Parts: sequence; structure tokens; C-alpha cells
Amino acid sequence: MIRVIIVGFLVATSFGAKASCVILLHGLLRTPVSMTQLENALTQEGYTTVNLGYPSRHHHIEELANLAIRPALEKCAANSDINFVTHSLGGILVRQYLRDNTIPKLHRVVMLGPPNRGSEVVDSLGDVYGFEWINGHAGLQLGTARSSVPNQLGDVHFDLGVIAGNRSINWILSSIIPGEDDGKVSVENTKVDGMNNHIVLPVNHAMMMDDADVIENVISYLRNGTWSQQP
Repeated sequence: MIRVIIVGFLVATSFGAKASCVILLHGLLRTPVSMTQLENALTQEGYTTVNLGYPSRHHHIEELANLAIRPALEKCAANSDINFVTHSLGGILVRQYLRDNTIPKLHRVVMLGPPNRGSEVVDSLGDVYGFEWINGHAGLQLGTARSSVPNQLGDVHFDLGVIAGNRSINWILSSIIPGEDDGKVSVENTKVDGMNNHIVLPVNHAMMMDDADVIENVISYLRNGTWSQQP
């Protein structure tokens, strides 16, 4: 009897992993390594994970969306529900992709520190010598103007939970940003019309994906559509 139960559990776990795929998308100037801790936690929860890199500095957002997302979707099993967990620019790539494409089995999306309404850092420093060389074309597209890419993408029409941070390790950049911020993006500018849920945690932009509370809330949202702690 015990052996039957164990075998049944293993089969169920295997099936669950195949049936729910999580695509992780890193942010600007980062690599898949930055999402490794989240990837490991999701794998332990039984999800199939896809954590691929993309050349964030070398293309515009419109091109990066396809370069990052199409190969990742091909790695998910054909019968899988599709989820995304993104950091920063990765969230904008999902919005860009879904403006022009449909993912039939899209389940849930969690964005960490997304500049959904742009960042004042780009407004202030975008014209500074070297900014584009460091941050690439995509970096320049993340301002707060109405013409910026994030502000041209419109409302979201999928199940989205957003985790914002309100701690900063860069007081210089934070001095540019009004209100609470994570050192790169204001709490207010992480929001987007149509999102289902939003929470603010005491984390900074650069390392929020490694924070234990962030990871716990990501897993809770993917599983239940709610946070593990109430805002």
C-alpha cells in the first residue's frame, strides 16, 4: 500500500511539473543567473522552469520581446499552462509580446519591479553621455513620457500580480524618483491598469528576486492568485 501511494505521488508530481511551465525573464543588463534562486524554488515546487537569456543591451524592446519569449515558449511542453515570472524589463517584454501575440494557455504572470509606467531615472539620465552605451536601446525606451514603450502598451488583459520594492541601495537615483522606490522604479510606476494584484515589500530593485518573502509570494500567486501575506 505504501509503495502504491509513493508511486502515485511521484506520478502526480511529474504530471504537475509537465502541466505547468514557468518562464523566467531577467531584467536589463542581467543574465539568467540572476533568476537562479527563484528557478530553484519553483522547480522544488514541481513546476517546469525555463530560464533563458536574451541580449538586453543590443535590441529595441519590440525585437527583444520575440527574441526572449518565442524560444522560451518552445521549451514548454505542448500541453502546459504557461506562467511568467519577470524582473524589471522582463515584464515589459511580456506586455509587448502579448500586445501582438496570443498565448492560448497563459495562466498567470508575476512581475518584480516592472517599470510599467516607466522610470524617472531614464528621463533624467537618458541624455547623459554613456547611458545608451551601458543600457542599450531598450534602456532608453523606459522613460515616463506618454510616448515611451511602457506607456504605449495599454492595459493588461491577463492575470497579473505585481511585486514592488520600497527599499533602495542607491540614494542618488532615489533622489530622482518621487515617492517610495526600489532604487530604479517608483512604487507607483510599477502599477498598470488591468493588473489583478499589487503588493509592496521592503526589497531593493537589484536583488528582490533573491528575497525569501518575494519568492514565497511568487509561488503563492502562481498557485492561488493571491499573495502569501496581505498588503
